[in-house]
Amino acid sequence: MATPRELFNVCTPSAALHLLLEHLGPGPGVQAERVRTRDALDRVLADDVCAASDLPSFRRSTMDGFAVRATDTYGASEGLPAYLEVVGEVLMGQAPHVTLGPGEAAQIATGGMLPDDADAVIMVEQTQTVGRHTIEALRPVAPGENVVQVGEDVRAGDPILPHGHSLRPQDLGGLVALGIVELSVARRLRVGIVSSGDEIVDPEQAPGAGQIRDVNSYTLAAQVRRSGHEPQLGGVIRDEYPLLEAAARQTLEQSDVLILSAGSSVSVRDMTAQAISALGQPGVLVHGVSLKPGKPTILAVCNGKPVFGLPGNPVSCMVTYDLFVAPTLAHLSGASASRARTVQARLARNVASAPGREDYVQVRLEERDGLVEAVPVFGKSNLIFTLIRADGMLKVPLDAGGLAAGSQVTVVLF
Repeated sequence: MATPRELFNVCTPSAALHLLLEHLGPGPGVQAERVRTRDALDRVLADDVCAASDLPSFRRSTMDGFAVRATDTYGASEGLPAYLEVVGEVLMGQAPHVTLGPGEAAQIATGGMLPDDADAVIMVEQTQTVGRHTIEALRPVAPGENVVQVGEDVRAGDPILPHGHSLRPQDLGGLVALGIVELSVARRLRVGIVSSGDEIVDPEQAPGAGQIRDVNSYTLAAQVRRSGHEPQLGGVIRDEYPLLEAAARQTLEQSDVLILSAGSSVSVRDMTAQAISALGQPGVLVHGVSLKPGKPTILAVCNGKPVFGLPGNPVSCMVTYDLFVAPTLAHLSGASASRARTVQARLARNVASAPGREDYVQVRLEERDGLVEAVPVFGKSNLIFTLIRADGMLKVPLDAGGLAAGSQVTVVLF
C-alpha cells in the first residue's frame, strides 16, 4: 500500500469539474455506430441530421369540417349565412377525387388532404346542415385557415437536429415522420461501478448485525442508464487495499469510465484515493469539494480515462453523480450542454448553510394558495428515503449563508 499523503484540499464544484474536463481534453473523438431510430432514445447524435423531404408533404386539414374556397364564405354570419353545396367527401389516407367550383364544399376530417381548388377549412361547429347536400357557413374563413401547408413543419434540406443532440421521444417521432429510420449515434460508454465496505452485502442477502444492503451500485447503475450508457457492476469489495486496487484496475480495463463508491471514514477515503492514483497518470486531481452533501468526492484521470471516488452515503453519491459524472459522460459522448428540468417555487421554510460551500437540499413540491412551494426534506446523507420523498433539489450558493422562507428558488427536478 502506498504511503499516505494529504489529498483532502477542497475546491468549488465548478472548479473541480473544469479541472477534470481540462485533463480529459477533447478526447480521441466520438466513436459512432448506426442504430434504428426507434431504438435511439437518449442516444447522442454523431452527425447533423437534415430533412430529406417536406413535412407535411401535402396540404392537410387541422379540423373536422368542410374544405372550401375562402372567397365563398366572405361576409357570412349567423344572421346572413353563406350557402354551400357539399359535392363530395375527402377520404382519409387517399388523394381527394373531388373538385370544387364556386359555392361548393367537400366534407373533410382532421388530417385529410385538401382538394386542389380548396384553400381553407371551415369547422363543422361553424356550419349548419339545411338540406341533404347543403350547409350554411355561419362565419367567414380566411385563406389558409385550419390548414397546414406543404413544408410548414420543415422544408427539404433544412437542418433539424445537430450532432451532439440527445434524442428525446419527440425527436424520434419527427425523424420517423421524415422516413429517417436509422441514425449515426455516439457509442454508449461502458461505466464500471465498484462499491466497497466491510458492512455492505448483496440486496438478496439478509444483513447481519452492523451490515446494510448495497444501495449505491444499483442507484448508480440506474443513473448511468438514464444518462444513456451501459453500467457494468464490479461487485462489492472489502475495505482491504490490495482487493480494492485489483478490483478497480480490472474494472477500469474493461470500461471507459470507473466509479468507486467508498465508505465515509477518512481512512477509507485515503485508501480509495491511493488505489485510484495507482491506476495510471496523472491520477487524483481533486480530493474534496466545497459541497454538502458530497465533500469527500474524488475526481481523477488515469491513463486518459476518468475515475470517480464518490461518497458511500446514498444521497451524497447520487448528488455527486449528477454534478460530476453525468456532465463528464456527456463530454465524452460529444453531447451538447443540456439544461436540467427546473421549476420555480417559493421556499416554505428557512434553509441554513455554512458560507464557503454549496449546499444541495432535497425538496418536496406542494401547491398552496395557487403557488408552488418547495418544502425542504431534511435528513442525513445516508438516508436514501430523503430522496424518495423529494421531487427535486435546490442549490444554496457558495457564500449565501442560507435561504429565507418565502424566497423564490429554482428546483432541479429529479
